[in-house]
Amino acid sequence: QVQLVESGGGLVQAGGSLRLSCAASGRTFSSYAMGWFRQAPGKEREFVAGTSWRGGRTYYVDSVNGRFTISRDNAKNTVYLQMNSLKPEDTAIYYCAAQLRELGPSPDYWGQGTQVTVSS
Repeated sequence: QVQLVESGGGLVQAGGSLRLSCAASGRTFSSYAMGWFRQAPGKEREFVAGTSWRGGRTYYVDSVNGRFTISRDNAKNTVYLQMNSLKPEDTAIYYCAAQLRELGPSPDYWGQGTQVTVSS
């Protein structure tokens, strides 16, 4: 069982930056692939960024590639999402997710979400 708690959301102007954090419980955090998803009002949840269980591989949806960076600190059981050059269309609830070994489209574990609002 893995429990995930996100933090770091908030209100920011377009062009600004935020860093989201996701703290995970459990002693086997390093065995889990981690990712960030988001859901904007009236839209379906979408994948944003993911990292392999060892952290050596990262991947992004095209719309954030070059602006967002996912990273993980296995010693702290934490995964981060650094978001730069934010745009109003990045406004959404951001969810941390975890799945053993490989991240799929419907991970097994989810956080409660953190709101990110980007004003124009």
